[in-house]
Amino acid sequence: MPADKIHLGNAKQNKLFYFVANVVVYRESDKRCLILKRSENEKAHPGKYGVAGGKLEWENIPIENPTRINGDILDFENAAESLLQREVKEEAGIKIEQKLHYINSVAFIRPDGIPVILVKFAAKYKSGEVKPEIGAFTDHAWVSEEEVKNYPCILGIKEEVAQTIKLFSE
Repeated sequence: MPADKIHLGNAKQNKLFYFVANVVVYRESDKRCLILKRSENEKAHPGKYGVAGGKLEWENIPIENPTRINGDILDFENAAESLLQREVKEEAGIKIEQKLHYINSVAFIRPDGIPVILVKFAAKYKSGEVKPEIGAFTDHAWVSEEEVKNYPCILGIKEEVAQTIKLFSE
């Protein structure tokens, strides 16, 4: 019988992680990627340039409406794609294509002790004008592989921009 609610009663404490996804947005017309400057008020990486992304939350998994029932398992297909489309729209005001291209992943421990799995993707820009989310971001830039080197970025962003440009330029 499929689950009727999300709960942690049977979860193994040492196997719980936040799931976070980020996306490097690539604009084909000029072969540049979008970076966003985080607000100085942000707890993590204040004032640094990064890319759009966010945490998967329980409310993003509507248990009453799975995309597929796989025996006793409720599947929610395209969870990362939906998360990133929503986050890019919220954080940058633009739309991306649904197809994601895997870049890499990293597991890390936040200062508050919470373990996180961050999966990084690349996606093509679809439409819209960039309007950074008020309170979260203060600036943005569309950058080439060389131009990104002039910005104070979160570690790894410069390499991910270069990798994204190479991926979509081939």
